Amino acid sequence: MTVIALALAAILLLWTAVLLAFAGPLVARWREPVLCHPVLIIESDDWGAGPLAQADALRHLSALLQRVRDRSGRAAVMTLGTVLEVPDGARIDASDCTEYHALPLTDPRFGSVRAAMQDGIAANVFAPQLHGQCHYWPPAVLAAAQVEIKVRGWLTAPEPAATEDLPSHLQSRWVDASSLPSHALAPESIRHAVAAEAAAYHAVFGSAPQVAVATTFVWDDAVEAAWVQAGVGAIITPGRRATCRNAAGRPGCVDAMMLTGERSRAGQTYLVRDVYFEPALGHGPQRLVDGLLARSRQGRACLVETHRFNFLHALDASLATLEAGLNAALSACTAVRFLTPLELARAIQDRDPAWIESRWMPRLAAWRARLDDIPRFRRLSRLSGLALPLSLLGGRA
Repeated sequence: MTVIALALAAILLLWTAVLLAFAGPLVARWREPVLCHPVLIIESDDWGAGPLAQADALRHLSALLQRVRDRSGRAAVMTLGTVLEVPDGARIDASDCTEYHALPLTDPRFGSVRAAMQDGIAANVFAPQLHGQCHYWPPAVLAAAQVEIKVRGWLTAPEPAATEDLPSHLQSRWVDASSLPSHALAPESIRHAVAAEAAAYHAVFGSAPQVAVATTFVWDDAVEAAWVQAGVGAIITPGRRATCRNAAGRPGCVDAMMLTGERSRAGQTYLVRDVYFEPALGHGPQRLVDGLLARSRQGRACLVETHRFNFLHALDASLATLEAGLNAALSACTAVRFLTPLELARAIQDRDPAWIESRWMPRLAAWRARLDDIPRFRRLSRLSGLALPLSLLGGRA
């Protein structure tokens, strides 16, 4: 065997070793559905019960979204991750903060908020999603209020509260974070809570929730099992599942990673939302464009995460940035289409040929573009020279 042949054999052996080391994530990304069209969805959380200024923000957002249309003529879509209650501060204060009382979204005080949400739904620009009965676990907040003056003040405020003002760890609904690290909730408590919030959701929207997104992306198998009983068939994720708040108060105890189209143990379809766009934090229109172009190369939908606070504290500026970002996205990617997450989940479940690519070459190009998001794979493929043959499949080398 010549020196050249030995060298080639060594290179092939090295490449094989790298591929085998990453076989799991490589195969998972090949199985992940590839979309025929670029898809853009604005995902916005925390709407519903809370400050009454939301009504004006929602009306402005609805008008904005109706002005922006894709090549098929469909208006841009924003999901509303809906919170169904906040504390009834006056009643909690009257109990000297020993009893929790709720102010539900069905209360007459939220009539203008509900009307603005329903008007946007009727105009096909808002898509409600279950975010939670509340953006916290009530017993945990009540316990924290006994030792934290700011939490007590928030819990007993006379006006509808903004959950964004709670300490971050207390905003997780599906753990008891009154002390850190957090403690798991009993499955039976979760089942009762999900059943109650599904009924509350139906009371507002007239139908069962079909898409859910956990507050702060902290949830577990027990939550998914309860959600499926409530009618939830699709779950919005950041690509991983945190199941606790750690000693520092941050989401932790990650027990699962997921790609769009994978199924939960309870049978729901996971969708991944991983483009972060908060105009009030200085994110400009180009951030939305870059996210769309990157996800389009990967054959993935671009689910953009944004939150209510942008439109409560900097309404005009945030509206202008969002509209500029949407228009820039349409210019940069003229084939982009607007969908709801439920429509996307159904297209994936049904392998709808109008949305899901079956041709080998586009699938190979999308697969290659996805490889760079595998931790350490990009670096090792370059060091080993494997990046060169992979580049022939399309995507970046």
